[in-house]
Amino acid sequence: MTGVGLALHVPEEPPGRQAWYEAVLDGTPLAEVVEGDGGVAAWLFARWRVLEAAGMGEKDFVAVVGGYRREIWLWLAGERTWAQCCSGLVGRVQRRLP
Repeated sequence: MTGVGLALHVPEEPPGRQAWYEAVLDGTPLAEVVEGDGGVAAWLFARWRVLEAAGMGEKDFVAVVGGYRREIWLWLAGERTWAQCCSGLVGRVQRRLP
């Protein structure tokens, strides 16, 4: 399977949003909240396991999501909706598939 034609869905908004937001406000680096264990990237990768079959492993996926962390911050802070944030990330991921 290749990335051509792969359609990722926008999952329901993560239940951890408030905890991630508060962690950043309490001093946890945003990169850790986005890319670390139990963070946004890990949560999404668990829902988009099809990416592995399309040639994108978790390490590469986490790097792509990490590069999108500014938009993720805007979602965490309530400046973007989950649909806006995640649909932009879907496009970013699809453009980086092999």
